[in-house]
Amino acid sequence: MSTQPALAPLLIACALGIEHLALRAGDKSGAGGPVTVLRTGMGPRAAERAVERALATPALADAAVVATGFCAGLAPGMHPGDLVVAEETRDQRSTVACVGTELLVKELSRTLPGRTVHTGPLTGSDHVVHGAERSALAAGGAIAVDMESAATLFSAVRAGVRPVAAVRVVVDAPEHELVRIGTIRGGISAFRVLRSVLPIFFEWHRNVLLPRR
Repeated sequence: MSTQPALAPLLIACALGIEHLALRAGDKSGAGGPVTVLRTGMGPRAAERAVERALATPALADAAVVATGFCAGLAPGMHPGDLVVAEETRDQRSTVACVGTELLVKELSRTLPGRTVHTGPLTGSDHVVHGAERSALAAGGAIAVDMESAATLFSAVRAGVRPVAAVRVVVDAPEHELVRIGTIRGGISAFRVLRSVLPIFFEWHRNVLLPRR
């Protein structure tokens, strides 16, 4: 009989149907424990509610949490298909430090050679940002923005101590603003990248997970 403790589960949260489709199409053979891919719906309120409900269930009470999906890059020189590994997520309520970022950067660089991986603060917004607003967020130190990551990780740590991370794929950037994800080449590139990240999340999970109590 194995004496190893049962592995804490992994909750992977995304907002959009196309993000959920990409993640569900990924290779799940390397999962180190139970994995749930949760579609929260768009926006911080939807993300907060969905993650709260999920973590209130006994099966996911001590889950490690990854927020993922697409984002808008804020730094000059970013391109669709680049990756963002958050060192922290920010919104008006809180700043949440992410865990295991060095491992994520290492594994993403190894698994997706040729894709640029950016690290830094990931800020939250309750709407799509453009133009001057995007520049203002960049001036505040953020490297990318999305509507759900900050709310997801805020809800996760409020529900209990657990490893959290946020990994996003850039779908548009200052020089490459997109209108529709599904019909633009950059959006298709971002979809393919997102479809490839699950094994990296599993590696992160195995290294930072908390044993079940």
